[in-house]
Amino acid sequence: MYPCRLVFACVAAVLPLAAQPPADLDRKLSDKIAATLKESGAPSASVAVVLDGKLVFAKAFGKATAETRYAVGSISKQFTAAAILLLQEQGKLSLDDKVSKYFPDLTRAGEVTIRQLLSHTSGYEDYAPQDYLIPEWTRPTTPQAILDRWARKPLNFEPGTKWQYSNTNYVLAGEIFEKASGQPLVAFLKEKIFQPLGMQSAGDCAVASPNDAAAYTRFAGGPPRPVGREANGWYFAAGELCMTPSDVARWDMAFLRKEILSAQSYEEFTRQVRLTNGDTTHYALGLSVDEFNHIPTISHSGEVSGFLASNTVYPTRNSAIVVLTNEDGVSLMGPITTQVATILFLPEEPAAAEKDTQQVRSILEGLAKGKMDRALFTGNANSYFAAQALRDMRQSLTAHGKLGALTRTSETLRGGMIHRGYRAVFQKKTVSLNIYVMPDGKYEQFLVVE
Repeated sequence: MYPCRLVFACVAAVLPLAAQPPADLDRKLSDKIAATLKESGAPSASVAVVLDGKLVFAKAFGKATAETRYAVGSISKQFTAAAILLLQEQGKLSLDDKVSKYFPDLTRAGEVTIRQLLSHTSGYEDYAPQDYLIPEWTRPTTPQAILDRWARKPLNFEPGTKWQYSNTNYVLAGEIFEKASGQPLVAFLKEKIFQPLGMQSAGDCAVASPNDAAAYTRFAGGPPRPVGREANGWYFAAGELCMTPSDVARWDMAFLRKEILSAQSYEEFTRQVRLTNGDTTHYALGLSVDEFNHIPTISHSGEVSGFLASNTVYPTRNSAIVVLTNEDGVSLMGPITTQVATILFLPEEPAAAEKDTQQVRSILEGLAKGKMDRALFTGNANSYFAAQALRDMRQSLTAHGKLGALTRTSETLRGGMIHRGYRAVFQKKTVSLNIYVMPDGKYEQFLVVE
């Protein structure tokens, strides 16, 4: 859809917003995302942010527009899980139904439940683990053909005893959905989710749109290269949806408000599934359950040929971050999500005073020579820097070569002191510094962590 020649003016196309963010937030997010995209050399990235339950930021960067639609890959799985939960509400199936109720001829179908399919604890082998386009995927197939080949193999493990990601689970779940409902999956999603939420761009990637982003890949550090897409039939309920980031965000806002599904269904949707021995999986039903800097997250990423995507909901903050990109050779979704979350949720670190950093540099360079100004340290710290410690530090730091960049990475309060972390880049090795500073400025701790 887009020419191979890439232009990085970083002009952002603005999508319609439900609420305007503070100007400084818009600027901070735009500047950070644009710089990250430019550094990566990727064709485009589109980002949507929900804050306090409202869509406050939605922009397209690089070779994209407000209407650009991306393949979201395995983010599709949460929609498949939601569709099955809706069928359960209607009494047409149960998460605890055995596969044998719908497909009795598949491997150990009488022992595997729908819940185990949706939580990747079934044991069915993944038919698509590769992270690049293999020749077989360029030829059309059908969900039934996938099941006939992969869901008739011996299980990789006993049902419920392990967690292993498998697209086969969701192809089978999608087939069960269509058999139980008598309705095509995407048609059901449009009727029950996409249309009610105004997700106008959302649909099957196989139905092309003039707004579809072109797919790119990259070989090591080379430039973006156009790449083919999987032929029809390969992803189905496991990863076949396309949409804009704003439409993913509309789903996230409904998710946070607990719309579409019942309260009981949402509880099942987001509850982490445990293995038979009680071990955790950090996975619910089509959703990963984790945290960011102690903030709970419910998320899923997606990858198909030429596209990487990420959707992260922060339920305790009533917020969400969506990052969609159209190159599979460089991962922008993780860094951009982290950058945006840091700006939204974490207090800014105090600016590192140049004199503090210079003093730390001077101390570190002195230790590399086996010397230190003991007047800068407390009694405890002076006891730590005994003769043996100084000899060991001199030997190891000297071996690392000349000290280059020294960057403060963190600053917090603990025990009545200021705790600071630094990243020290030597010619041959990078080390961390773990430092405590007393109120009078003396160093209670100055640890070099290899």
